[in-house]
Amino acid sequence: MALCSDIKSNEMIMEQTLQSDKSFDLISRALVINGRKARLYFVDGLIKDSVMEKVLEFLYSIKDESFMQNADTFLSCCMPYIEASAEEDESKAATAVFSGVSALLVDGFSKAILIDGRSYPQRETAEPEKDKVLRGSHDGFVETLISNTALIRRRIRSSQLRVTPFVVGKSSKTDIAMIFMDGRADTKLLHKLEKALNEIDCDSLTMNQESLVELLFGRKWYNPFPKIKYTERPDSAASAILEGNIVILVDNSPSALVLPTSIFDVMEEADDYYFSPITGTYLRLARYVVTFATLFITPMWLLALKYPEALPDALQFVLPKDPINVPIFWQLIILEIAIDGLRLASLNTPSTLSTALSIIGAIALSDFAVSSGWFCSEAILYMAFVAVANYSQPSYELSYALKFMRVILLITTQLFGILGFIGGLIIIIAIALTNKTVSGKSYLYPLIPFNGKALLHKVLRLRKTN
Repeated sequence: MALCSDIKSNEMIMEQTLQSDKSFDLISRALVINGRKARLYFVDGLIKDSVMEKVLEFLYSIKDESFMQNADTFLSCCMPYIEASAEEDESKAATAVFSGVSALLVDGFSKAILIDGRSYPQRETAEPEKDKVLRGSHDGFVETLISNTALIRRRIRSSQLRVTPFVVGKSSKTDIAMIFMDGRADTKLLHKLEKALNEIDCDSLTMNQESLVELLFGRKWYNPFPKIKYTERPDSAASAILEGNIVILVDNSPSALVLPTSIFDVMEEADDYYFSPITGTYLRLARYVVTFATLFITPMWLLALKYPEALPDALQFVLPKDPINVPIFWQLIILEIAIDGLRLASLNTPSTLSTALSIIGAIALSDFAVSSGWFCSEAILYMAFVAVANYSQPSYELSYALKFMRVILLITTQLFGILGFIGGLIIIIAIALTNKTVSGKSYLYPLIPFNGKALLHKVLRLRKTN
C-alpha cells in the first residue's frame, strides 16, 4: 500500500503495519515542523540519541514554506543527516523501522522520510578466540553487518570492490551482503549465488549462517568435508576477496563465508603470511603433517596390534605392555566419544572454573582410566595427541570430517585387517574425490586435476611478487 499526502491516513497505515501500540519498544513521537503535523517512528535502543537530537533541533528551526513542497524537496533542503531517503511504500518503510531506521511522516508528503541513524548494540572488534595469530592484525568481525563491511572496505580501497545487499526471510528479513572484486570473481558463480539468494523462500534464518548455507547448497549427507571456509578475521576475508573468492556476510553473525573453497583453502591460516616465506612454509607444512597424522595414527596403531609379527624390532615399543581388559578398538571408539563429551562440557563450564576443572579432569580421568583397567596408557597417549592436534588447523568442520574418516578407518581395519585398512583409504579418497566446491570444481584442486605451479603455491609459502 502506498502512502498518501494526508497525515492522518498515513498514521493509520503505519500504525496498522507496525502495530506500535502492542510493543513498548516501538516509539511513535508526534512533532510539528514549520506549522505542519508530523510523526516520527523508531525502535528504542536502535538509534543514536545524539544524532536524532541534532536532527530534531534542525527540523524545529525550519521556517521557510518553500522547503515544504514535497518529500523530495524537503529531503534535499531540510535534512542535515547524511543517510536519508524518501520511501512511498509503507511495507518498505516499516521494514526499515524494524531494522533501526527512523521514519518521519509529514502532513502533505506522500512519502516517508527515512533517517538511517542506527546504532546497533555490539561488542568490540577484538581478535576472535578461534582465529588468533602470533603476529598481524588483532581485530575481528562482530555481529553488526555494516561494521563488518567497513572492516573489509578499510583494507580494500578500490572502486572494483562490490558489496551487494540482499534480504532473506519473510519474518526475520535478515540483511546479507555478498562481497567480491569485479573482474576477479567467477562470473558464473556470482550469477548462481545472486539467483539463489533472490529465490530463497523461508520464514527466517533460524540458525543464521548455517541456515543460509543449507538453503543455498544442499549437500550429500555422507560427505562431511566442508565446502565453505568460515573466518572471523577481516584480513583473511579481504585476502580471499583479492584472490577472486566471494565473501558472504550475514547480519548477527561474527564470521564470514568464503567460497569457493578447496581443502587447501580450508587449511590456510593468516600466520602463514605474517611471517617470512621460510617460516610461513614451515608452519604450513607442520600443519599439514600434524593434521593428516590425526587421521592415520590410531588406525595404523590398531593395524600394528593386529600384525605384531610384521613390526620391526625398532617399533616393538608401540605394543602395549600391560594386560588389555577392553579390546583396543573399543577403547579408541569410547575415547573418540569421550573427547567430544569433555569438549561439550568445557563449553558449558563457567570461565572461572574451566582452567582448574580442565587440569583436574585431564590428570584424574587419564590416571584413573589406566589404573582401573578400562584403558591402556598407549590408547590415552594417541587419543590425547589426536585431541590436541585437531586444533593445529582452524576449521571445526574439517576436524570433524577427519574424525569421521578416522572412525571409518578404525572400523574397516578392525573388521578386515590390512585389507580393511586399504579399503578404508579407498573409501576416504573416493569421498574426497566426489566432493566438489560450490563452483563445481574439484575439492582437491590443484592436486586433482594436477596443476604444479598452483600446488606449489598452496603447499609452500612463496615470496610475494608484483
